[in-house]
Amino acid sequence: MSVQLNHTIVHSTDRAATAEFLTSVLGLPEAVPFGPFLVVETANGVSLDVIHDSGEFTRQHYAFLVSEEEFDVIFGRLRERGVAHWAEPGHRGAGRINTNDGGRGVYFDDPDGHNLEILTRPYGSGE
Repeated sequence: MSVQLNHTIVHSTDRAATAEFLTSVLGLPEAVPFGPFLVVETANGVSLDVIHDSGEFTRQHYAFLVSEEEFDVIFGRLRERGVAHWAEPGHRGAGRINTNDGGRGVYFDDPDGHNLEILTRPYGSGE
């Protein structure tokens, strides 16, 4: 049996706002309700199950591997919305992207401060 990531839970103060941000910025299908979750499905079948959490929760990091063309479209959406972005984790390199491994990458926050990333080459895969 091969082990695959199936889903992860994304804690949010407003699950609808977080699910809408993820789907609209990343260009994913509309989230589907399932129990207490709004399920955001990615192309490889891994879902982000967004749940409302009125307590304290730890902000997480979620990275999305995208094509060069998808990077341009997503990055354009971020810029249109005025979403702050950084070249490096930890909010370093404000307003820039990185070119790690011969690809491109950028970090940005969702409405609850989860650190999101889009990248076109997996780390360690290239130049």
